[in-house]
Amino acid sequence: MFVKLTRNELRLLFREPLPAFFSLLFPTILVAILGSIPAFRQPNPALGGSRVIDIYVGIAVALTLAMLGLQVTPLVLATYREKGILRRLATTPARPVLLLGAQLTAAMLTAIVASALAIAVGRIAFDVPLPVNFAGFVVAFLLAALGVFAIGLFIAALAPTGKAANSIGTLLFFPSMFFAGLWTPREVFPHVLQRVGDFTPLGAGEVALHSAATGHWPSLLSATVLVGYLAVFGLGAARLFRWS
Repeated sequence: MFVKLTRNELRLLFREPLPAFFSLLFPTILVAILGSIPAFRQPNPALGGSRVIDIYVGIAVALTLAMLGLQVTPLVLATYREKGILRRLATTPARPVLLLGAQLTAAMLTAIVASALAIAVGRIAFDVPLPVNFAGFVVAFLLAALGVFAIGLFIAALAPTGKAANSIGTLLFFPSMFFAGLWTPREVFPHVLQRVGDFTPLGAGEVALHSAATGHWPSLLSATVLVGYLAVFGLGAARLFRWS
């Protein structure tokens, strides 16, 4: 039953052109566009000798998690509740909690594929190094995904409609990605902004991903921040989530 629900959630996600495009392909397209800028392929002293494109592959991974966790997942779950789908499922063997798990599994699988595409294009097209500490990168990815998806579930728990969930998620998306370095790499932020970003979910996630990419494990601060978001917002979502 769970596998069938997950397959169905994936099918529904990819049936919608815009969510499918932005979740699966847009991060890779961003890497391709930025990597095509000659200046972004040159070592940058302001980035410690790294290239801008090297930094942006990790940011593209964070972007994938942000779109799925803050926009797609809350919209889908709040819409299911709004339309009474969860209430109807409560009378069938497919309990609502299975649908919730299937939706999160589908989002995680989509994030893995989208991230792998961005990393592969960065490596093949622009010689971006693969994560040196691959195990650490996986840990950082999972921590960031769980922290961001917990916030998405919290939004879905509070939003009365799918439209409201999408609006709340969008409002959180832009400042979250700012602190993750989407518009300007975090490395050139003033110290105060860097410090603030360290305590945001995607800022901490990007730092953890970058640390693993350069051969280290996610720092204690980044891991603690992400686990904190998972615990606080995951518990809040579990207490407040309404099936009908």
